[in-house]
Amino acid sequence: MSELKLVSSDGMRIAWDVPILMSDGVTLRADIFLPEKEGKYPVLMGQSPYGKGVQFQDPKGSYAFFWKMLTDMKPEVLAGNTNKYQAWEQCNPERWTKHEYAVMRIDSRGSGRSEGILDVYSARETRDYYECIEWAAAQDFCTGKVGLLGISYLAINQWQVAAMRPPHLAAICPVEGCCDFYREWAYHGGIRHSFTRRWYPEQVTNLQHGVGERYQVVNPNTGELVSGPETLSDDELKENHNDLATNMNAHTLCDGYYKELNADLSKIEVPLLSSGNWGGQHLHLRGNIEGYLNAGSKQKWLELHGLQHFTEFYTDYGESMQRRFFDHFLKGLDTWSDQPPVKLRLRKVDGSFVDRGENEWPLARTQWTKFYLNPAKGTLTKDIPEDVQECSFKATEGGIDCFSEPLTEEMEITGPAMTKLFISSSTSDADIFVTLRVLDPEGKDVTFIGTTDPHTVVASGFLRASHRALDEKKTLPYRPYHKHTSVDPLVPGEVYDLDVEIIPTSVIIPAGYRFGISIRGRDFELPGDGPWPVGLGVTFRGNASHVHDDPDDRDRPEMQGVTTLHNQPEKHPYLMLPVIPG
Repeated sequence: MSELKLVSSDGMRIAWDVPILMSDGVTLRADIFLPEKEGKYPVLMGQSPYGKGVQFQDPKGSYAFFWKMLTDMKPEVLAGNTNKYQAWEQCNPERWTKHEYAVMRIDSRGSGRSEGILDVYSARETRDYYECIEWAAAQDFCTGKVGLLGISYLAINQWQVAAMRPPHLAAICPVEGCCDFYREWAYHGGIRHSFTRRWYPEQVTNLQHGVGERYQVVNPNTGELVSGPETLSDDELKENHNDLATNMNAHTLCDGYYKELNADLSKIEVPLLSSGNWGGQHLHLRGNIEGYLNAGSKQKWLELHGLQHFTEFYTDYGESMQRRFFDHFLKGLDTWSDQPPVKLRLRKVDGSFVDRGENEWPLARTQWTKFYLNPAKGTLTKDIPEDVQECSFKATEGGIDCFSEPLTEEMEITGPAMTKLFISSSTSDADIFVTLRVLDPEGKDVTFIGTTDPHTVVASGFLRASHRALDEKKTLPYRPYHKHTSVDPLVPGEVYDLDVEIIPTSVIIPAGYRFGISIRGRDFELPGDGPWPVGLGVTFRGNASHVHDDPDDRDRPEMQGVTTLHNQPEKHPYLMLPVIPG
């Protein structure tokens, strides 16, 4: 048991920078928020390298822009609390302590105010999380039940630690968190994703333990530097740091490095609520769905919503759902019995949503429908084009677009999708970027609010042709699964089959609208002049900062050729969509 130095503030009892000794002698630091009344409470925990003392709305931090976006769209998050304790991707302790929960925030090893080597997502960091769960369960303020709650980083490490089966972990709620570090985080279809090299210095190394006075952000509630108290030298910081971006760039295939990072989802036993976002095409959505499908938990639920990356986590809709889940599994209350196995907020083209409960994923009544590409005419139909065709484009410019005729009645697309292509290249490789699009009657792209980009496309898919080999055991008719364990170069001019996975999506398309597919050799960008927002040095034109522009990966001769799409006898390219009957 640890003796906490508690201070009373805003209806809570708070202990700042509580030391937690790890099994290897390293000390982590946690902030603990308790209800005003003494007693035993279930604990909601989150661990991340984002600095537990960084206030969400602090203009000196990295997240004030998103705070304004959140509160302008959903002012309900401001109601009933001071918001002095809001932190990026963490639950609001003022709201949860009022409902008789204890809230713990932990600076992960080597970050914020926790000592040690900064090594994000590592086996040691996951072991720390396990030990923090067990430490919390043994404290006088805890009932012995711990739940995990948080977004993105704080969702991803839930998959990891839950697979270790801490005895006192009672339930997890990963919100918008991927689970496959190769296919979802580092490489899309074998194409290097540049997010890590932009995200890492801005949101991780900026807050390394020992940055101290370099990062002039303090916890406004304590006045302490969020990455202090000491300020280490550059050499010391470098020595205490294992760079994720460098490691991922060194591992271009899905090898043992990613096997160690990825959780064995089958080992997860605790009740699970996986909450994903349709707008998270490039990072988290696939992981929320795969995590739900492959977790070994007998009690598990999937919920999919829209809007920004963080919005529904803090709204009345999201928070009430989270609380009903934890009230049931951490307190034993009958608050969850009417929750459908799958809860969907279906997207409409005007930006509104339709809520619907389902029994499974993908939906059992799905009509897997093939629409054949006619590149010469730019059409997409259920009829197979009879004429032999070849359509070519330069990998660095141009592309192929095929669209349906205007719909005569409403059509819903909800679920995973894929496209079958037959391509050749003038070089030994080719990158394929597939974009599922919807056009309004005037021919303008329908876009949706994405996780960080206000204008995102309906769905995306990616594949490097040399990574075309499929894992036959995991491949499904509607969801290709690629091995990514070898590079198989193309013979220039020869035709190859490519099965491209398209990330699951949902859209209800009205009559008069058209849907279609764009095939490029580079990232698709929404047409028009914007204005386009900018973040992490990237102009947001439908992909936010999730672009594929790493020069070491993309600026090679084999990626600069001419790609040809073929339609031949017995080789008819098609798009397979999950059409839900009305």
